[in-house]
Amino acid sequence: MSTTQTPPVLAAELAQAWADIQRYHPELPDLAAPESLIGESSSACGHELSFERLLHEAVHGIAAARGIRDTSRAGRYHNRRFLAIAEEMGLDHPEEPHPSSGFSLVTLTPEAKRRYRPTSERLQRALKAHSAATADDTSRSFRGPAARHGSSGGGVRVKAVCDCGRNVRVVPSVLAQAPIVCGGCGKPFRIPEVVGAAAG
Repeated sequence: MSTTQTPPVLAAELAQAWADIQRYHPELPDLAAPESLIGESSSACGHELSFERLLHEAVHGIAAARGIRDTSRAGRYHNRRFLAIAEEMGLDHPEEPHPSSGFSLVTLTPEAKRRYRPTSERLQRALKAHSAATADDTSRSFRGPAARHGSSGGGVRVKAVCDCGRNVRVVPSVLAQAPIVCGGCGKPFRIPEVVGAAAG
């Protein structure tokens, strides 16, 4: 399987899963750039990309559509307004908030697991295929400083752009793992070179 073909396939599966959520929650805005979620982990969410993580992101989407501020501390702390929407969408939560991330660690309720089982299973298959494809031939691939130093890939995000002018924020080592392809023009996002950045 080609690593250049996998991200668009996974992005399409993410878009389809998002559409499945919209069927139950019509006020959820469209997902503008599903490819921006690929390969990224989120310390605020507490877990890597999965259907549960996608539903978590959908909570933020509905909060934005309603004009509700659902986080503080630069997006790390998930407040009770986030929690109220999460409950509407079939997510459960710990009794007490986490000291630094609030109610970010939500999980699917049994009812939501049943409702979204086909969607979740389809997305899981796509994620496994993506992982298998991006794991191939790592001996000849540069995976960036996070991989060299044993990091999980978290770190400072920078702006990556595509030829049509769209941009996403991404950890450079994540972008080094495999191309993230723009859903608008079909070309890969890249980190623009900054003149003089190497001097110092």
